[in-house]
Amino acid sequence: MVASIVPTVVARRWVRPSWFAILLTVAGGAAFSTLGFWQLQRAADKELLLAAFAGASAQQAVTLDEARRHAAAGLYPHVRVRGWFDTTHTYVLDDQVRDGRQGRFSFAIFMPEDGAEALLVNRGFLPRAESESQPDLPDGEVELSGLYAPAPGSGLRLGGNALPHSSRWPKLTIYIDPAEIAQDAGRQLDDRVLLLDPDPASAFVREWTPQIMPPERHRGYAFQWFCFAIASLVIFVVLHWRRQKPGLN
Repeated sequence: MVASIVPTVVARRWVRPSWFAILLTVAGGAAFSTLGFWQLQRAADKELLLAAFAGASAQQAVTLDEARRHAAAGLYPHVRVRGWFDTTHTYVLDDQVRDGRQGRFSFAIFMPEDGAEALLVNRGFLPRAESESQPDLPDGEVELSGLYAPAPGSGLRLGGNALPHSSRWPKLTIYIDPAEIAQDAGRQLDDRVLLLDPDPASAFVREWTPQIMPPERHRGYAFQWFCFAIASLVIFVVLHWRRQKPGLN
């Protein structure tokens, strides 16, 4: 005779949660969900910003004075300005990478002809092998056109402002801070910079991209926050849906 095996059914019952557990779960889930939706909104904002940046160079150029009056966060006015370069104060942003190539960005100070405060100009990117000797700045009055953009982010600053301790021109720096450059050069500087329009005849590479977190990363963060919200609910259910002890109904 073969004995039949009856599967054991594990009985479970719902344990009434405390008000603290309920409030903690609701608050946590709401907070995580809010952060997730906020990151999705940030991703949408960044997409609009990238679209505005991509079309900025094709817009009709305005005067620098007009761009300054209407400049706002997230806007990149296309400007045209006449003036002179300060050929005695130039700066090089070191340790930069473009398309897998190490190199540097070259910055120069430009004085508008209307006497307004000077403007820091990003001349473009040069691979390291070509950046040891910077192309000369033009003498005399010139006309420039480009995007009136926020200064590049400085990231983590180590060692403080090194510009006053350097006497060799162009001065190397690992971040761009218009206020520090203004102090070093002894000039009033705009807190924005001019990203020069591409020029096939120039040695500089001018393929500009906004210095922002990409939308894809915001969506990744949103996914993480939504996972936390779901996890808080799952933990709540698991903790309160317990195995019933034998002899209990």
